[in-house]
Amino acid sequence: MKTIGVLGLGLIGGVWARHYHTAGILAGAWNRSPQPDFPQWCDDPAKVAAAADVVQIVVADPPAVRGILEKILPKLGPGKVVMQSSTIDPKSSEEFRALVTARGARYLETPFTGSKPAAEQRKNVFYLGGDPALMAEMEPFLALLSEARVPIGDNKQAATFKLAMNLTIVSQLQAMAEALTMARRAGVTDDVFFAGFARNIAYSGLVKLKEPKLRAGDYATQFSVKHMLKDMRLASGINGCEKFPVLDAVRSQLTAAAQAGWSDEDYSAIMKLL
Repeated sequence: MKTIGVLGLGLIGGVWARHYHTAGILAGAWNRSPQPDFPQWCDDPAKVAAAADVVQIVVADPPAVRGILEKILPKLGPGKVVMQSSTIDPKSSEEFRALVTARGARYLETPFTGSKPAAEQRKNVFYLGGDPALMAEMEPFLALLSEARVPIGDNKQAATFKLAMNLTIVSQLQAMAEALTMARRAGVTDDVFFAGFARNIAYSGLVKLKEPKLRAGDYATQFSVKHMLKDMRLASGINGCEKFPVLDAVRSQLTAAAQAGWSDEDYSAIMKLL
């Protein structure tokens, strides 16, 4: 099997890199904030790109991806693959694909769904955008991290789809927070609320994941306010999506949560605004 390097060792990237290390295929790992004790640590992303057959990028936003590519492009060429797993907008995706392929390397858009617990349990789901043959070639890597790989279309479509999915997630969380607050104010206990919710057609995996956090007021980060806000801002920048009412509403709530000082807390902290 070919080797892989991971650029970005945050909540998710760090977990993935350890999975690769366990499998014996991690050629290098880098993070903006140094982690010298991390397996296969490199102090320069270019060293990772030079050592690995495949480079997987999982960082915060398009500027962070752009900054990494500027450093690693000289090390890319025929035989190298870049899997871009950060949540970005379609315009940025096309820019990055062009930069990588101009060097003779190949590019696959690989955004994902699932927070840190899913990453730890190898249950993330990847949304793939690009050449189907390259998707098949990268399957052994992505299968180590995930329970499913879903082809979406080209790279721009995959990037757009990931933002669309995050819109549905945060919108449902906002509705659930309002519903729970409404029930609590009517004197309905959380036990009764969630028992009844479990029998409702709207019950979902998101409800199951966030129920313990909302019950306990536990906003330890699975996916942060600041990152979800970044995603909703990117979504609002897609042509034709500038005035989507639900998108506008959840972006406003996330902005308020950030302004309240909760940027690094889980995005379920929007509950506190109620």
